[in-house]
Parts: sequence; structure tokens; C-alpha cells
Amino acid sequence: MFRLLPSAWLLMVQLLILLMTFLSSTNASIYRFSVWGLGMITLLIVGKVIKETVIFKVFGHLFIVGALFFSFLMIIGFDQPYIQICSHICEIGAYICAIYGLLRYMFADRYLTKDELFAAGAVFTLLAWTFAYAYNICQLIFPNSFINTVHAQSIQSWLDILFFSFSLQSATGLSNLTPVLPAVKALSILQMFVGVMYLTIIVSRLVALHYISHLPKHKE
Repeated sequence: MFRLLPSAWLLMVQLLILLMTFLSSTNASIYRFSVWGLGMITLLIVGKVIKETVIFKVFGHLFIVGALFFSFLMIIGFDQPYIQICSHICEIGAYICAIYGLLRYMFADRYLTKDELFAAGAVFTLLAWTFAYAYNICQLIFPNSFINTVHAQSIQSWLDILFFSFSLQSATGLSNLTPVLPAVKALSILQMFVGVMYLTIIVSRLVALHYISHLPKHKE
């Protein structure tokens, strides 16, 4: 099942991490270990996706090893900003390799498959997570990068950052965060462009493949 639909498993684990956010307010320790464990599973699946697509194989696996190492340091208590930044950089690198590989995989086929539908959703979530890591790096280097209309704080929570990334990429604009410093504004502009272009290109691609798969077959 995993071999046939690796993108589906990747999307499922990412959505499970989102569904577990309710634990952040009830039991912080359980939430932290659960999300860390699922994050490790996500990275391992990303490694499998990169291997399946044979794109940036070496670099992708190096980024995954680095992300696993720095994430382990964070979970055992070494949560200094520079360790978080190194972990996010490795995660961004691994996710970019997976995104590129999945895009190449989706555009290589001439017919629509189930795994390509899951791959489209997985790439969307990978993009949102990638930009969320980039935003978190910015606020770790430059505190007060965001204005929070609900809570006044210099460093925003990961849930707020992730919510901002998803709302910006989906063009809903429902976040309570407002970027104020140039670095996060530039990233926000880039994410808006990438989000719109991704939805436009991928949706049109999937519609075209669906149309091709339903064309009548002519007898020779």
C-alpha cells in the first residue's frame, strides 16, 4: 500500500499533525513528543518520496539526516535559537527536494492516477510547512517580525506561524498575524506568488489529465 501511494501517506501524516494541534493547549508535553514523532515519520516518508522520484537524492537525504539530528537535540532540551535555525534549514532543504521531486513526478505522466491527486495535496502542505519554517527562522533572527492582533509577543507560536502560512498560501487571509519587517514581507510576497501559481498550474494540469483519461479510444 505504501509503495503504491507514498504521497497519500505523506499527506495523511501531515494532516494528522494538524489535527493534533488541540493537544497544544491541554497537554504541552504530550503534544511536543507526539508532533516530534510524527515529524520524524514525515521526514522518513519524504526520504522515500525523494528516492522514488530520484531527484536530489543525495542532497535530500543529507538534509533529512541533519533535520533528524537537530530535532533530536531540540527534543532532549537543547532548544537554543541557532539549533532551531539549523533544524529548520535542513527541513526546508528536505522539503524543497521532495516538492521538486513530486512536481516532476506529476508532470511526467500522461494520465491521471490516484497517487498524483494525493501528491498535489502533499505538495501544497509541504509548501506551507516550508514557508512556515522560513518565517520562524526570520522571527528567531529578527524578533517582532510579526504583529499579533490577539496576543502581544515578540516571538509567535508555531501554530500561529503555520496558520499564517496556510492562510496566506490559500489566499484566505484569515490569520491574526501581520508581517512588519522586510524579511517576512518579502517571504510573504514570495509565498503569495508561489501559492497562486501552484494552484493555477496544478489544477489546470489535473483537469487536463482527467480529460485525457476520459477521451474515447478510437479503434485502429
